[in-house]
Amino acid sequence: MHKRLARTAIAALLTIGMWGTAQAEVDRINGAGSTFAFPIFSKWASAYHKATGIQLNYQSIGSGGGVKQIKAGTVDFGASDAPLQPAELERFGLLQWPQVMGGVVPVVNIPGVAPGALRLDPDILADIFLGRITKWNDARIAALNPDLDLPDRKITVVHRSDGSGTTFIFTDYLSRVSADWKSRVGTAKAVSWPAGVGGKGNEGVASYVSRIKGAIGYVEYAYAVQNRMTHARLRNRDGNYVAPSAENFQAAAAGADWSHSDGFYLLLNDQPGAKSWPITGATFVLVYREAKNPERTAAVLKFFDWAFHHGQEMADELHYVAMPDSVVKMVEETWKREIHGPDGTAVWRDDMAQ
Repeated sequence: MHKRLARTAIAALLTIGMWGTAQAEVDRINGAGSTFAFPIFSKWASAYHKATGIQLNYQSIGSGGGVKQIKAGTVDFGASDAPLQPAELERFGLLQWPQVMGGVVPVVNIPGVAPGALRLDPDILADIFLGRITKWNDARIAALNPDLDLPDRKITVVHRSDGSGTTFIFTDYLSRVSADWKSRVGTAKAVSWPAGVGGKGNEGVASYVSRIKGAIGYVEYAYAVQNRMTHARLRNRDGNYVAPSAENFQAAAAGADWSHSDGFYLLLNDQPGAKSWPITGATFVLVYREAKNPERTAAVLKFFDWAFHHGQEMADELHYVAMPDSVVKMVEETWKREIHGPDGTAVWRDDMAQ
């Protein structure tokens, strides 16, 4: 009798110890990738830590780095603004979902030109980044901006030097609107740039553009706002010159049909609509379908579920667009159906929702 009680007590202590270790492991979630989403992930992380005591350690290293790290299993999740094709998800046993949407904006440093004063059309934007238009007082730019006193100043193109989802979104847009860009450069997280200098991360591009007079680059809109940068207006698919804003990003995302997107693979560039901002994209989170450590994966899902349900106002403050409720429900159903532990047990349950 005493031996049986002793064995039971030991088993109980081992169980407590085991779960204590699991709980300690999820005091911190590790992720890496998208610099596009870094401002909102940081804001969510701060609020979530206050609410739960759980920290998010997120490395803003670019989408290419995030995808590499989740494939290597060195982080709990990866984040990429360039969604993986369904075949690649299948090959690596990964699941992705869209977490938040935002806009990529051309930013310039032209003395005397105020934010939103400069107008650019798709052909001119492509030819600037192709290195064909090299001065700000070029006749084509001047014709679009008769009210601006454009300087006889060299244009310095600033682009990303790292593998970047922001670059993927930007080059996908240029490929859609310029046949020359599509044939000469194409769409990728990293491309062979015809002109310019490279900066690491949205932070690096913002820094270069802010320092170099005559520069033009592309950044996620939150970086333009935070760094008080001068953005350009762009002509959208409906022919209207529009400014970047959460409302116009939402207009671009309004027609997104996530329900028919295989593996949530969907791009939002060059969408129709009077107000649609033409360079709009989503950040996708990546985890393994078969969780090597179910407790850690569950902690990741709890964080992003909390962000879905409690982070919309914070997203609005930083000019991101939260995912619609219908998409959130679709994502959580996918978690429940497709993410499981080594023993086949579902990692996500309805009662875990926050």
